[in-house]
Amino acid sequence: MSDIYAIRTTSGREHIVMDLIYAKIKRDNLNVKSIVHPGELKGYIFIEGPESEVRKATQGVMHIKGFINKRIKVSEIQRFFEHKKASVTVNVGDIVEIIGGPFKGEKGKIQRIDKVKEEVTVELLEASIPIPVTISVELVKLIKRGSDANEQRKD
Repeated sequence: MSDIYAIRTTSGREHIVMDLIYAKIKRDNLNVKSIVHPGELKGYIFIEGPESEVRKATQGVMHIKGFINKRIKVSEIQRFFEHKKASVTVNVGDIVEIIGGPFKGEKGKIQRIDKVKEEVTVELLEASIPIPVTISVELVKLIKRGSDANEQRKD
């Protein structure tokens, strides 16, 4: 495995920098193995290759603010590349707000949970006809637990 180096960039310009570096690598036939930008780490990209090749690839590229003169161990950045499994924290009967997609802002009651697909089926509360909508569990925010929602209806 080659060495990995961190490059400081203008925040929000990481993908442009990666495109410019990639073009330079292809044009100059440089020995660079990979270029990555973990989405949650603003202002940095990582480049894998021999230090001299990485320096050539980044020299004079717009939006690069600096070359970190330290080899990065895979273990130091591995957490940025691991799949984070969404934990299903809602239950059937819970009242949720949809926080993304075409039904954003709508409230609904959880009818079914598919833990394998990480999806929930929600029945929209404010619709004149009950509409079941199946969406990713990441797109719902818990408002009330099912037992709280049932107590509220009794009042």
